[in-house]
Amino acid sequence: VQLQASGGGLVQAGGSLRLSCAASGGTFSRLHMGWFRQPPGKEREFVGFISWSGGPTDYADSVKGRFTISRDNAVNTVYLQMNSLKPEDTAVYYCAAGIWYGGYTGNYDYWGQGTLVTVSS
Repeated sequence: VQLQASGGGLVQAGGSLRLSCAASGGTFSRLHMGWFRQPPGKEREFVGFISWSGGPTDYADSVKGRFTISRDNAVNTVYLQMNSLKPEDTAVYYCAAGIWYGGYTGNYDYWGQGTLVTVSS
């Protein structure tokens, strides 16, 4: 399974961005999808996940109420809608896929290349 993340960029605090992650080479509709991020100089951290069916979902406390994950199995794509962005959301964002879901990187077998999100104050 190959994953291609896109949609990152520079945004002002309070703004919004939508990241996309397109999958190819596997049965996307049977894979759980996760989003992680790695802030500059820090460890990779969990953002959220969505199950293969579109539910359940879960999010890190730091993004709950601001970020929403959705998926469209017809086009093999998962999305991360990010609203009310804060400077501390600045990071490289990664999508991941696997047969398990959860908040640990080890839950996922396949990873995208990452897309940089920069939030200016």
